[in-house]
Amino acid sequence: MKALIFALLLASTAVVAEDGRQLVRLPPPAQEALRQEMLDNLLAVNEILSLMGAGKVREAGDVAESRLGRSAMGKHRDKPFEARPGPHMPPAMHGVGMDGHQAASEFAAVARTGDRDKALALLPNLTSACVACHFSFRTR
Repeated sequence: MKALIFALLLASTAVVAEDGRQLVRLPPPAQEALRQEMLDNLLAVNEILSLMGAGKVREAGDVAESRLGRSAMGKHRDKPFEARPGPHMPPAMHGVGMDGHQAASEFAAVARTGDRDKALALLPNLTSACVACHFSFRTR
């Protein structure tokens, strides 16, 4: 059993060492803004899941739109250019982010109707862009 655990740990270390994601170099202020936005997005997703679990479907839709949807776009417009992540991203990465905002707005529109089953069916779309981006890109 110990040998199996050791082999699994060794294999997982090799996988971590070979990170095949595309490295995206952002100016430090843009990287920090993006990191903070991703942390905020994680909190928003957690709040949405908690609200859905509590049967507060409409409220989950409100959070999705205001914090992740199209309404949440442009958070960094008032910052200097070097602190805005979007302009420094490769087009594919930027596109995945836009897809995430779109998916959040689509979820929000359905959730705001109170239709729990339809909202639940769209919930995976809410995180698909997150997964796609974090699986494909890295900033360090």
